Amino acid sequence: MGITIPEEIIMIKNVKLLPVLLLSGAIALTGCSSTAETAQEATEYVNDAASTQESTAADTSVEESSTVILQDLVEPLLEIKDDAVSTDAATEAFSIDRDTQVEVVFFGDSQIANGRDDGTDIPTLTSLRVPNTIMYNLAIGGTTATLEKTTSSIDPATMVSTSFVGLTYCLAGTADRNATLANYPKVLNTMNSIEPGEVDYYIIEYGANDFINGVPLDNSMYDADQLHSVYNAMCVGIETLKSISPKAKFIIMTPFYGIYVDGNGAYIGDSYIVSNGIGTLSDYAKKIQNVAEDKGAIIFDDMFKSKCDLYLDTANEYLMDNLHLSLKGRQIFARLLAHQLNFEEHNEPYAYLEGDFIKIAEFDPNEDFRYNEAWMQEFYPESWEKYVRGEFPLAQPSEWALEQAGLSSSTEASSN
Repeated sequence: MGITIPEEIIMIKNVKLLPVLLLSGAIALTGCSSTAETAQEATEYVNDAASTQESTAADTSVEESSTVILQDLVEPLLEIKDDAVSTDAATEAFSIDRDTQVEVVFFGDSQIANGRDDGTDIPTLTSLRVPNTIMYNLAIGGTTATLEKTTSSIDPATMVSTSFVGLTYCLAGTADRNATLANYPKVLNTMNSIEPGEVDYYIIEYGANDFINGVPLDNSMYDADQLHSVYNAMCVGIETLKSISPKAKFIIMTPFYGIYVDGNGAYIGDSYIVSNGIGTLSDYAKKIQNVAEDKGAIIFDDMFKSKCDLYLDTANEYLMDNLHLSLKGRQIFARLLAHQLNFEEHNEPYAYLEGDFIKIAEFDPNEDFRYNEAWMQEFYPESWEKYVRGEFPLAQPSEWALEQAGLSSSTEASSN
């Protein structure tokens, strides 16, 4: 089980769900993924490997002939209130045993921020499945990976931005975190408690708001501004974190699969169909996969059907408003994310990370996944040897497994 996390580190916010607003007066069905006149085309490649992955889940993909192009698409709004704390509390660092705890810092939008009011956010739920971890949740609802369109200054010294790249500058000390997070005192408090050199993992989740705001996927090779496009801003932010956290590993989450409806709640399309004129949300997910590949990070898929059967027929079971994860959705992805951390920390064998595919309709939040031991013995021989020797704290062998390995106490007794 995870440690008890101080309330101040898992920041608490009150959220209120507001209706979906689609400001577009017309919806265009087009025979190809043509872009709007004012939209920018991607100038870099879209991940070939990601395309291959998408094709393995062919039933989730949609031909371009059914693409829906929408302009002025607005996500369901979450009205977030950051309760005020005193100046002293906002700058006080917490007492943390950094020699024994694994430190994990989350950056993200509302998918990571949601649930903090009752301790059901993804970082907290993940910590319950990963022993000896401390989670720092720096997520802010409604934020983008890229510098906001209204922010023209790309100099960290004058920048005030709650985007991913802006927050990385704040953590690095090159941007003014007090000014940037003046309206987010608990985020500031959390950031002040982080020692970048001690961070073991950064987990980064963005893309949905970049898509909704029509942010370009890439910069032109001739454009000196690297902060207003998804690929470039993500790369800059990651490099900033690498410079201050040399031992940290990076896990990059794609944006989550979702569904889009009009003002009357009528279905328009999903993350494979609805385009902002530049691409669909699944295209943004592929671009973020590009970032992970190019920066040597671990990619964590929330878009394609590699980890669970998320799609139209299950969406209402794990999304609370067609786009944001419900409690069940957060529980599902916390369990899956925990496998990644537990594998990295040698708490579980690789078979647990690769083998846990969740069927959403059958999901039990209280269930701990166990991989089939006979399959592990056959397909993961190296892990099997470590497994039967009890080297994985969260994956202990059964009596049957010990007997197969000749290590069972009952086998020893019968031989005597």
